[in-house]
Amino acid sequence: MKKITLPLLATLLACLITPSLMAAPSKADIQASVDLRKHWQGLTRDLAFPARWVPDSHEFYYRLTVAGGFAFIKENADSGEKGPAFDQAMVAKGMSQAEGETVTALNLPFDDFWYEDDGISFLLHYEPWHCNLSTAVCAKKPQHSRPIADDEVRDLRMPADNHLCSSPDGKLQAHVIDHNLQVLDQDGKTLLLSQDGTAGNFYDPQTIQWSPNSRYLVIFRVIPGYPRYVTRVLSSPKAQLQPAVIQQLYPKPGDVIDMAQPVLFDLHTGNHTDIDAALFPNAYALANLNWRADSKTFAFEYTRRGHQQARLIEVNAASGKGRVVIDETSNTFIYQWRGYRHDVNNLGNEVLWLSERDGWAHLYLYDGKHGKVKNLITDGDWPVREVVHVDDTKRQVWFAASGVNPGEDPYFVHYYRVNFDGSGLTEITHTAANHHVSFSDDMQYFVDNYSRVDLPNIAELKKADGTLVRTLAKADISRLTAAGFKAPQVFVAKGRDGKTDIWGLIVKPQHFDPSKHYPVIENIYAGPHDSFVPKDFWPFGYHSGGDKVIGMQALANLGFIVVQLDGMGTANRSKAFHDVAWKNIGDSGFPDRILWHQAAAHKYPWYDISNGVGIYGASAGGQSTLSALLFHPAFYKVGVAFAGCYDNRMDKMSWNEQWMGWPVDDSYLRSSAVVNAANLQGALMIIFGEQDSNVDPSSSLQLVNALINADKDFELLEVPSGEHTVGRSTGPIDYVQRRQFMFFIKQMLHQQTPNWNAK
Repeated sequence: MKKITLPLLATLLACLITPSLMAAPSKADIQASVDLRKHWQGLTRDLAFPARWVPDSHEFYYRLTVAGGFAFIKENADSGEKGPAFDQAMVAKGMSQAEGETVTALNLPFDDFWYEDDGISFLLHYEPWHCNLSTAVCAKKPQHSRPIADDEVRDLRMPADNHLCSSPDGKLQAHVIDHNLQVLDQDGKTLLLSQDGTAGNFYDPQTIQWSPNSRYLVIFRVIPGYPRYVTRVLSSPKAQLQPAVIQQLYPKPGDVIDMAQPVLFDLHTGNHTDIDAALFPNAYALANLNWRADSKTFAFEYTRRGHQQARLIEVNAASGKGRVVIDETSNTFIYQWRGYRHDVNNLGNEVLWLSERDGWAHLYLYDGKHGKVKNLITDGDWPVREVVHVDDTKRQVWFAASGVNPGEDPYFVHYYRVNFDGSGLTEITHTAANHHVSFSDDMQYFVDNYSRVDLPNIAELKKADGTLVRTLAKADISRLTAAGFKAPQVFVAKGRDGKTDIWGLIVKPQHFDPSKHYPVIENIYAGPHDSFVPKDFWPFGYHSGGDKVIGMQALANLGFIVVQLDGMGTANRSKAFHDVAWKNIGDSGFPDRILWHQAAAHKYPWYDISNGVGIYGASAGGQSTLSALLFHPAFYKVGVAFAGCYDNRMDKMSWNEQWMGWPVDDSYLRSSAVVNAANLQGALMIIFGEQDSNVDPSSSLQLVNALINADKDFELLEVPSGEHTVGRSTGPIDYVQRRQFMFFIKQMLHQQTPNWNAK
C-alpha cells in the first residue's frame, strides 16, 4: 500500500469539500431559485416607499406593501386622515384594456405616479402614461415635442412643437415659419420676421424664451449635426410574419452634434444679436437658460465638448453682450449630470454653484457681479448629493449628503440645513441608515423614509426642524424571515491605495454551512455615473445593469457566495475616487475588487477563490464582465455578460464622452473588449436583446465576430424583440435567469445540469 504523506492527506481532505463534489443542484433546485423572487416578494407588510407631496398642500402619498401586493395611500399631514390615493381597481381595469392583458389592482405596473389633470400620470417602460380617474381609460400620453437624441442631435424626421408662444403680458406671440422666427401682435399682424433662418441653420421653436417684461426674446438657431441611425431588424413582430426594420437616431462618440447659437431679439427696436460664440466654443451643451426677474439679463450653462470645462454665462439684454460669470475647468472630467446652480432671488447678484474643485462635491456662494467666490457653503471630506430647497429670504439651503457622519457607511444619505455663509450646519435625519426625504412645498413638513439592508423601511412624518410628528409605517418582515430571508453581510476592505475603504455585500446560500467551501461570483455594475451596492432594505427590485439582493440570493442558493461592491471609478465618494474612470472604463475598479475578494478569503475559510472568481453584469456591467475576463484572466474565470457596450465607440455619445473624453483616442481602444477579444481565456456567455435601444445590439455581435476571428469558444443567447433590460427587468426574465444559473453550475461547480427539454 502506498504511504499517505501529510501533503497528500491534506489534498485528499480538500477534495472532499471542493464545490465539484457537492451535490449537483437538481431541476427543482434551479426552478426554486428562478421562482424565489415571486415567492418572497409578497411576504412583507407595511413597508412604505418614499413619499410624494400633492403640490401646494399638506397631503402626501406613498406606496405600501399589503397582503396581495401594493396599496397607494394618501394622507393629510395636519389631520392624519388617510385613505386610498386613487381607485386602484379602476386603474387596473383601464390598464388591462390598454395592455390587452390582465392587470390586478394590487399589482399595478408602476411604482410611482403624480396627479395630473383628471387623473394620474406615471412612467411605464420609460414612456409617459395617463389614467383617467372617473372612467377606466388609460393610454400613453402623446408627445408633441421634437425628440433630441441623447440631448445632442434633433430628430428632424419629427416636427417640432411650434405652437404660438405668448409673451408674459399676453400682447405678443412667437413661433417659427419657414425656419425663421415670427412675432405677431394682438391682431395677428407680423411685428418681426427674421431673415437668416434656413433648413441648414434654422430657428428652433422649442427654445423660445420671453423675458418677464415681454420686451426681449431669446431663441436658439441650430445647425443640425450628423444624423446617425442605428438600424435594427425586428425578427419576430407580433402583428406580422415578416421581419420589420427599425431605425433609431443614435449619436455616437466623435459624431458631429447640433450647434446651437443663442439669438437675442429686442421687440422694441426690432434688432437681433447673435451672442458671441467665443464664450462657448465647441459646445457640447447650452443648458438651463433663464431670464432674470428684472429682465436685464439672462444666463445659461455651457459644457465644452470633452466635459473638461463648464461655464455660467450671462448676457446683458440691452447690449446683447455676454460675459463669463463662473469658469470651471478640470484635468479629468466635470460631472455636469450632477451640476447645480441657483440664482439668488433670480437677479444674478449671487449664485449658488456646485463644484468638485477641492476634491469633493460642495456648494459655493458666488458674487454674480464680479464672478468671485464669496465663501464655501459646505465643506469637508464628503460630497453633497442633492440640493432639495433654497430659501433666499432666510438664506438657507436644504441638501442631501453622504459620508458626513464618522463611523457610518459613507454612502448613507442624510439631509441637512445650512446657512449661505456656511454656518449653522444642522442634520435633520439622525438614524444611521439611508434616508429618502420629501418636503411639502411650504417646507413645514417632510416625510423621512429610511432603511438599511438589515433594517426594513421606516416612514416618519416630521416637522421641518426634524421633530417627529408621527410614524407612518414600520415594515413587518416576519413572514419573510420565516421563509428563510437573511440580510446580506456588509464587508469592508482597503482599496488599491491601501487607505480607502471599499464597501460591499456578501450573500450566502439559505442553507449556508460554514464548514464547506463555496465558489464566489461577483455581481458587477461599475458605471461611473453612480454607486450601485444597495443601501436600502427592499431586496426585490429589478435593475437592468445588475441584480438586487433577491437575484444574488437566488444564485447563491445553488451553491455559491455572491457579492457586490463599489470599486474606485464609481461616484458618490471623492473626486479622486471617481477620476479613476477617466479614459479608463476598462479598469472597472478591478484592482480594488481583487483586493476585496482576497481580504474576504483571508478572513473567511468558506470564501473560496482558489479556482478563480465568477462574474456577471449587464450594460456597463456587461462590459465590465468582459474586462474582468480579458484583463484579469488569472483571477476571473467565468462570466455572463448582458447587453454590454463592448467598445465605447459603439455606444451612446453622452455617457461615453463623459468618461472617455473627446476627441476619440487610443483610450477607447485600450478599454475595448472587441479590440482585446483574443485575450479571452475563461468561460463566457453573452446575452443581449435584438431590439436594444440603449446599447447598439451590434456591439454584442461585433464582440461575437471578434471572438470567432480569434478562434474562441463561448455561449450566445440573443433574445428576439428583447430590449436593453432583457432578462434583468423585462421578459423573458425567468428563462434568461435559468440559463445564467445553469452556465455557472456547469462552469464553476463542474456539475452536469438537468436536461430542461426532457419531459
